Amino acid sequence: MDVLERLREICMRMPEATEKPFGGHTSPSFRVRDKLFVMTSEDGSSMMFKAGPGVQEALVAEGPERFFVPKYVGAKGWVGARLDVEQDWDELAELIEDSYRLIAPKRLSALLD
Repeated sequence: MDVLERLREICMRMPEATEKPFGGHTSPSFRVRDKLFVMTSEDGSSMMFKAGPGVQEALVAEGPERFFVPKYVGAKGWVGARLDVEQDWDELAELIEDSYRLIAPKRLSALLD
């Protein structure tokens, strides 16, 4: 399965998730109530997602070949994941769900339980 297809499948399972490019980009980004919870790079080689306190540091320290601190949003706790390397897609799905929960209204997050 294509990497972006796989990512789309995970993101669109979230309640009220929509796909809409970010700013002037053409690459997929995923939102809930027009708030971003996953963005992809223009070339499709990476994605960025919101993470809770300490998660960014732990992921980057544990797997710098898989995760990185992205420009612009990294200071706000977002994490970059390389999509052009071997990834654990179960782990990525959990991280995407966590990002969604951080962004979505509580009522929508509760639908995942």
